[in-house]
Amino acid sequence: QGQLVESGGGLVQPGGSLRLSCTGSGINLRAYGLDWYRQAPGKEREWIAGIARNGNTMFGDAAKGRFAVSRDDQKNTMYLQMNSLKLDDTAVYYCNKGGRSGLWGQGTQVTVSS
Repeated sequence: QGQLVESGGGLVQPGGSLRLSCTGSGINLRAYGLDWYRQAPGKEREWIAGIARNGNTMFGDAAKGRFAVSRDDQKNTMYLQMNSLKLDDTAVYYCNKGGRSGLWGQGTQVTVSS
């Protein structure tokens, strides 16, 4: 089964940037399409972006124009570059393989605050 491990979260001011990483442990991520989700306090988990095996990317409305997703199969890692961060981006961010019933990481907290 393997594991997904997110990192890179933290506290950032509005307008700032962060890059999240999702690294596979015991799983070869190059074989899969992967997704990023987030969950804010009191809200449902929300899909925000995905990347296919061939590198094609897709974005939800919250991410369009501000976030970018990429993958480095040599490092067995997927990235989420987040720019122009807003207060509403505060959430726990998760990477995922295989949809909502698939494999999840433990999440990384992103807090946008002045």
